[in-house]
Amino acid sequence: MTRPWSPSCTRWSGGWPPSPTRRGPPCGSASPVPETAPLCRDGEGPPGTGGVPDPAAAADRPQAGAHLAARAPLTALRRLGTGPRGLTEAEAEERLARYGENAPPEWHTPSLPRRLLRGVRDPFTAVLLCLAAVSTVVGSLGTAAVIAVLVSVSCLLRAGGELRADRSVAGLRALVAGTVTVLRRADAADREPESREVPVGDLVPGDVIRLGPGDLVPADVLLLRATGLVVHQAPLTGESQPLAKYVAGPAEPPPDGDTRLFEQPQLCFQGSSVVAGSCTAVVLATGADTRLAAGHRHRRPARSGYERSVHRVAWNLVRFMLLTPPLALAADAAVSGRGVEILPFAVTVAVSLTPEMLPVVMTAVLARNAVALARDRRVIVRRLPALHDLGAMDVLCLDKTGTLTEDRPVVDRAVGPDGTPDAEVLRWAAVNALWTLQLAETPVPDALDEAILRAAAARPEVAGWDEEHEGVAAVPFDPARRLSTAVVRTPGRLGTHTLVVKGAVEAVLERCALEEPEREALRERAARWADDGLRLLAVATAERPAPAPGKNYGTADERGLTFAGLVALRDTLTTDAPEALRALRDKGVEVKVLTGDHPGTAERTCRELGLDPAGGAVLTADRIDALDDRQLAGAAQRATLFARCTPHHKARVVAALRAAGRTTGFLGDGVNDLAALRAADVGLCPRDAVATVRESADVVFGERPFAALDETVTAGRRSGVSLASYLRVALSSNFGNALAMLVAVLLFPFMPMLPAQVLLQNLFFDAAQLTFAFDRHGPAALRAPAPLRPGEILRFVTVFGVLNAAADMATFAVLAATVRGAAGEAGQALFHAGWFTENLLTQAMVMVLLRTRGRHRHRGRPGPVAWAAVLLAVTGLLLPLTPLGPALGMVPALTPVSYALLAAVLGLYGAALAVAVRHYGRRLAAGRAGIGLAAGRGAAGRQP
Repeated sequence: MTRPWSPSCTRWSGGWPPSPTRRGPPCGSASPVPETAPLCRDGEGPPGTGGVPDPAAAADRPQAGAHLAARAPLTALRRLGTGPRGLTEAEAEERLARYGENAPPEWHTPSLPRRLLRGVRDPFTAVLLCLAAVSTVVGSLGTAAVIAVLVSVSCLLRAGGELRADRSVAGLRALVAGTVTVLRRADAADREPESREVPVGDLVPGDVIRLGPGDLVPADVLLLRATGLVVHQAPLTGESQPLAKYVAGPAEPPPDGDTRLFEQPQLCFQGSSVVAGSCTAVVLATGADTRLAAGHRHRRPARSGYERSVHRVAWNLVRFMLLTPPLALAADAAVSGRGVEILPFAVTVAVSLTPEMLPVVMTAVLARNAVALARDRRVIVRRLPALHDLGAMDVLCLDKTGTLTEDRPVVDRAVGPDGTPDAEVLRWAAVNALWTLQLAETPVPDALDEAILRAAAARPEVAGWDEEHEGVAAVPFDPARRLSTAVVRTPGRLGTHTLVVKGAVEAVLERCALEEPEREALRERAARWADDGLRLLAVATAERPAPAPGKNYGTADERGLTFAGLVALRDTLTTDAPEALRALRDKGVEVKVLTGDHPGTAERTCRELGLDPAGGAVLTADRIDALDDRQLAGAAQRATLFARCTPHHKARVVAALRAAGRTTGFLGDGVNDLAALRAADVGLCPRDAVATVRESADVVFGERPFAALDETVTAGRRSGVSLASYLRVALSSNFGNALAMLVAVLLFPFMPMLPAQVLLQNLFFDAAQLTFAFDRHGPAALRAPAPLRPGEILRFVTVFGVLNAAADMATFAVLAATVRGAAGEAGQALFHAGWFTENLLTQAMVMVLLRTRGRHRHRGRPGPVAWAAVLLAVTGLLLPLTPLGPALGMVPALTPVSYALLAAVLGLYGAALAVAVRHYGRRLAAGRAGIGLAAGRGAAGRQP
């Protein structure tokens, strides 16, 4: 049958899917189970059964399934309106129509109109729409039309990029599509159920299913029968160790939100996978009612770092814009006595203050880098603004299991009873692993067994171990015994068998003939190694006379053993993780590990990755619980490792880092990571993450995440630096021009530039600034996080906007002297032409000089931006000389002296600009270095 692929199921040496001959029956070749109880009493069961109450009744809803674990299996079956024989096809169809598909709700992607509406809600887009409405009211239809076109282009670019990303993610959903073995009857008269394959999406509460090794658990289920069942729940809990599941008696389960629910032995949950054994189970909950889908009810914070920055800048612009028209009207009325006739000019000044191309440039910058990542690195950016957040990220939180480690343990050491290395211990452990597998009815290699077999095959000192013995019998692993036994005979030793036992340290020691002091010493050694992050298996042997024919070995023979030694195993790090994390640290990104594992295991992983867990300090779940949010914000910044974390703890740590002003990313792959992933500024996951995590992530890695992480962060920083460059250039120039226009209203009896001229100038400037989407930056500019800092941007805009306005004032003085002898409209046309040319020349200069914060080594090659600036300057010089100049009210008739004076003004402005930019860059760098040094000293002095 077709089965889905999952990283937690790749335990077969031959790949996935395993061959049918190795896999065995899905649940032990079960014969039809006789009905032993009525399906339902009056008033019980889900909708569709006789005598049921309202579907909203808690006892009848699928999400109440966890409480059914407190009942005996047959009682639970009755409450679900089913029985051991399963549902009929008619009942299944009715429940499918009532409960819906077994799929997370987020798999329904938003429509194109909804995406467009989301783009309109962008703060800058909303500002532009308000300006378009005002322009329409005052009769500036050209301005309104241009703004409408820009808004439409921006929204279409953004919606198109996100739609492509969602289509790419939809292709990954095939990873979790598959079938499941279900017991169904044709009708109520059919006494014998048939075992059939149905799509996972067609499962309904009350279905009876069968699962075997390698299967994904397709819904939340209650076990009816289990044989040696071991389940991997790392995607749900973060615990890398598989958990034994079995049919348990009635017991009161913990509350729904309590993670101890996953420890209930009789419950299995969607998102986990079967490592070993088989089971028959009844479906309790599907779709949005499963624990897997419950993670989606964690709300994402209202705004990410990008959104907060953009909102702050937008609201400051709104304030300036709202002040500009009243100030212009009041100043003109006070000086010249004119009134509402200059309202179009006042509105034009407000429009000139706004960077109309901002939504288009921002979307183009983000979309270009997102497309490049998808093409070159198969990285899917599902939410375009997340690319900026990725570039601004200065803290990356990581889950350990499945993210930093490959969930593929390796043998670290094998030692004898005295603690010294002993190859014989590895030999006997390998013999046990081999023959318990070979002689099992359903051969299912465990990850630890595979690690032991690989180690034995690779070590020459135990060569030939697989040929020295012949398997006789095996007592398979049992979760209750916590060990397995292989019985072998050695050729040449007639009448004698050797029992080889391997399992949990405590379970094996109890069966060994040891003095209590010896046993206690071995326990202490095992505890120390466990605290150091190692998984331990004990190995013991015993010689037994061959039993009489017909007599089999059993658990009673596992007594009086001779202790052989310990095998220690450790997790395997993802091969490219150390190098990738080192590159992140070099780029100013702090790495923190959040895991549900034992502190010793997590510390060992951190050391192997080159991470210093805050001088040995580890923040554990109980410590996190003891801190309030303010205290946790400080402690979270100082700590590197957080152990024994539940999903709630992970989300609290991420939220605390954000509250401390850090731009935080989270990389995880399991449901237990979902709350933290949503709490972060940017959530990242690999392509093989649990389906609900992929649906919630902002960025999905199509390849191994660490192979593409550095390049993805660099692309995000490239976007952030380009956006900041654009904002510095556009806002400072616009602010300077608006300020100059307001002053000009006070100085001259005419408007310094006509509305049509302002609009045309803005269009040329905005078109030139589109090249910021293709800007190139030097490596030094990408070495540090690149957030949009509204306060810094506004200070920059104020300083250089005033400098720009001062250059305009000097230009006004030159032009006023030039047109003093010109009559009326001719003098005004001359003034308009002179300022139009000077304005485009200063804007071209600003594009090159203000592109960075003044540190030359950050500049790189301007490339497209420089060519656009040259073209803008040429346009400013030549356009007034064309027939379009007089049509727009410009007459370029300046004297040579005037041109010389204007050239001197431009030269002085350029020199002042270069000096100011360099000085500003040095002060900014010194200020940040001081802040970083103070923060480092404070953190060092506040070690927990």
